[in-house]
Amino acid sequence: MSVSVRAENISQSRIAAFASRLADYYDLGKPRIMYLLLITTAAAMLMAAKGMPPLALFGWTMLGGALAAMSAGTLNCVYDADIDKLMRRTQSRPIPAQRISILAATTHAVVMGVLSFSIFYFRVNPLAAWLSLAGNVYYVGIYTMWLKRRTPQNIVIGGAAGAIPPLVGWAAVTHAIGGPALGLFAIIFLWTPPHFWALALNSENDYAKAAIPMLPNVVGERRTKRAIVAYTWALVAVTLALFFPLHVLGAIYFAGAVMLGGAFIVYAVRLRRDGEAAARALFRFSLLYLALICAFMVIDRIVS
Repeated sequence: MSVSVRAENISQSRIAAFASRLADYYDLGKPRIMYLLLITTAAAMLMAAKGMPPLALFGWTMLGGALAAMSAGTLNCVYDADIDKLMRRTQSRPIPAQRISILAATTHAVVMGVLSFSIFYFRVNPLAAWLSLAGNVYYVGIYTMWLKRRTPQNIVIGGAAGAIPPLVGWAAVTHAIGGPALGLFAIIFLWTPPHFWALALNSENDYAKAAIPMLPNVVGERRTKRAIVAYTWALVAVTLALFFPLHVLGAIYFAGAVMLGGAFIVYAVRLRRDGEAAARALFRFSLLYLALICAFMVIDRIVS
């Protein structure tokens, strides 16, 4: 083999190794959760501006939000490394699989967190910066480090962290917190338990193995399914209340909320008599539900 060919192979190997390492750091940040948070942030910005906000403001807010979400997700992975290696669903993550060290992941998370706060503070506004930081502190400190291993209500109380991005998006545009953003906060807060418990129903053995008190492995499937139905009804009630009696949003949103809420209830009720397939179906629908309810809120604000 010639020197040039050998050098090219070494170069390609280094590029592949670098790309693999980047992918591991990306996975540490829980990108699927990040995308959901960015969707709700963007929806709040579009509602606040009643259309597209200035592109620079939108871009900086999305970048700051992405970095904040990935910083919090990485710190979650750092703290939960001991239990992640026990669960089938998480044991292939970069830290338990020993592809990234605790120190490297922590350093990465802190750098992203500092960058996120700086972007929000200097390129968006201080209120958005402090709201974003509060969300991260709540997720890492309250949910991950305190609630998750102590109470089956962890995801209920901890769900407030995932509901903060709409407040950040609204504040980015208006320098304040408004009614539609608070409405979306309430929706996400009530949406989180049925969404997550549907996933947990298919992972209860994993959580039991790791001694994590998720609702299904603490109170059983039957009571968990009842709780999912109860939270689904509460979620639908709140979505409809934003039209009447609160008059926060209008008729376009109301039509969408009725349609989506009815479908959510059907999935939740079906879960009570069916098994794992119904739980997976509810979980997948809940993701679509959140995206579509945001879309209806945005359209309603722009058109009305």
